[in-house]
Amino acid sequence: MAGQRVEVDGGIMEGGGQILRVSTALSCLLGLPLRVQKIRAGRSTPGLRPQHLSGLEMIRDLCDGQLEGAEIGSTEVTFTPEKIKGGIHTADTKTAGSVCLLMQVSMPCVLFAASPSELHLKGGTNAEMAPQIDYTVMVFKPIVEKFGFKFHCDIKMRGYYPKGGGEVIVRMSPVTQLNPINLTDRGSVTKIYGRAFVAGVLPFKVAKDMAAAAVRCIRKEIRDLYVNIQPVQEPKDQAFGNGNGIIIIAETSTGCLFAGSSLGKRGVNADKVGIDAAEMLLANLRHGGTVDEFLQDQLIIFMALANGVSRIKTGPVTLHTQTAIHFAEQLAKAKFTVKKSEDEEDASKDTYIIECQGIGMRNPNL
Repeated sequence: MAGQRVEVDGGIMEGGGQILRVSTALSCLLGLPLRVQKIRAGRSTPGLRPQHLSGLEMIRDLCDGQLEGAEIGSTEVTFTPEKIKGGIHTADTKTAGSVCLLMQVSMPCVLFAASPSELHLKGGTNAEMAPQIDYTVMVFKPIVEKFGFKFHCDIKMRGYYPKGGGEVIVRMSPVTQLNPINLTDRGSVTKIYGRAFVAGVLPFKVAKDMAAAAVRCIRKEIRDLYVNIQPVQEPKDQAFGNGNGIIIIAETSTGCLFAGSSLGKRGVNADKVGIDAAEMLLANLRHGGTVDEFLQDQLIIFMALANGVSRIKTGPVTLHTQTAIHFAEQLAKAKFTVKKSEDEEDASKDTYIIECQGIGMRNPNL
């Protein structure tokens, strides 16, 4: 299998952990030996961090591959993939590194494994600079399953910054091929719901205040819908450490899902956390797309692998999405086009259609 090594520059475009995730997942899927250089070159702490390392090690283990240069702070790794196998695999960031980002790198791979997989992912479930686990379950899951697979996500323990300590178990069966998706009809917003949580020593009042502030903020713009945000005290035996945050979801008549979320930090009052999440949701609803800014880039790898033409309608195309497209084209040879939406109702908005001719990846192990 070892052909020419594909060279990836980890310092271009988004220049962070995402390049590593997309390129190692594609390398593993396509059996392409890979070298990534200048890893996270533009970041304040360049090189591999614990969460990137645990993601790489899990991909290596998933396919019995070889990994060189994989240590904390390393700016270059080489990876030689072998056959993807199912079974039980564990990845532990030992920090608040995001379990959702571990899921992002491993999920495309285990879809093309030889048998069902169970991934034990440990780290932060609700971490900064990453999707919250609630987002993964409530937004990412129902949409990504439109590609023609199902996965089960069991949140065993929630974990927060700075200690992590969370654990999520993901179970999924392999597929022969992925179906393309067409998400271009937005419909109208039919419901808005969410959860505002506190964990550990934080008082329940914080959850209620986050929820109330978020509802007030949304009501200013959307008057005719009931907004149902549940305040939640995470059970002691299901949450490690202290944390608070909120996620709010809008669902449309055509089944599109949008979210706004925010995490509490020391010294930031509860109202502000709630308002930040509400404003993020409202911003995602204004642009007329069918996916929010966080789902955009997560769908690219699946579109690239699918058998046929996929289309999604988005707001402004994020740097993360441009980066994912760049590497999906370079490594998988999928063809993407991004153009402004021509629908009349989108004329005044920043709305785009991302179209992809997928490569129709077939599972060689089934």
